[in-house]
Amino acid sequence: MPTRSTNETTPQPAIATPMAFARVIAGAYQRYGQDPARALKLAQITPSKLQQPDARITARQMEILSGAAMQELDDEALGAFSRRLPWGSYGMLARASITSPNLGIALRRWCRHHALLADDITLRLTTTGDSAAITIDEREPGKVGEFGLVHVLRNIHGLACWYVDSRIPLRSTSFPFAAPPHVDAYGLMFPGPLQFKAAQAGIRFDARYLALPLRRDEKALQQMLQRALPLTVLQYRRDRLLVQQVRQALAAWPEQAHNADGLAALLNISARTLHRQLKEEGASLQALKDEVRFERAKDLLNRSGKPVKQVATAAGFKNEKSFIRAFRQATGTSPAEFRRSLPG
Repeated sequence: MPTRSTNETTPQPAIATPMAFARVIAGAYQRYGQDPARALKLAQITPSKLQQPDARITARQMEILSGAAMQELDDEALGAFSRRLPWGSYGMLARASITSPNLGIALRRWCRHHALLADDITLRLTTTGDSAAITIDEREPGKVGEFGLVHVLRNIHGLACWYVDSRIPLRSTSFPFAAPPHVDAYGLMFPGPLQFKAAQAGIRFDARYLALPLRRDEKALQQMLQRALPLTVLQYRRDRLLVQQVRQALAAWPEQAHNADGLAALLNISARTLHRQLKEEGASLQALKDEVRFERAKDLLNRSGKPVKQVATAAGFKNEKSFIRAFRQATGTSPAEFRRSLPG
């Protein structure tokens, strides 16, 4: 039987995680007077490789190293805080929040309970307009360090996505330190706009996610806790707010959102992903475009005295004739008849 050539093998995992993070974990061992050799060997990281300034490892290597270190050091914060977070601490936080009726309450409970375990940082969930933010206040700025802040934000964002079984896109992520040499890795960990030298660390996302009900139960939690670390790298295919976000973008930015590429850019996803996720939600881009156009047309017919031809143009239809035909198919009446039927 012929053997498969090397260029036909399955692609290897991306080696994108900064070795600097592994060095922080090795430093936690030193802080506790322990030897990281076993954990590094499990993760297949040699001592010489560990010291290479620009080296990278895979997400799987980081998962193995972190998991081993958390158990051997009995510290799920990996030395980031002034006292240990014993093994099982983050599982306890998740368990204390899983009975919440929606994501907003679950995250507020998680933030409040985290302060009972570690007083080095205070996590807050706030909303401003249509945006929600989870921010971190440090008791002693700079003490928690880059890896500690990244670790906490990745944990809570991953848990939030898991709770509602949805991809939660980030509108922005901020950190109080300067952009590190491995800044390119941040685009993978926190997709979306990044800000460094900010007042505090935090993530910002659409506030409507807070109203989503939790889709996990105790049984699912038990299974998740057996291998919880992948939460920080798991990319959910589904976005349970995507349909609403598409409607909003089509209504707010009709010129930029007139085609799939422009709309996808506004939503910080690819056009292919946009079409796939809409299909998973049982929707289509064309149907949503038509829905938004008709809502715009109805509003203009109701609130203005513009001629039907101008309404058609303002709502995004090619001409008055196509508008009247489409309007009648959708509503069973013509635009003029619809306007006459309105009260007052």
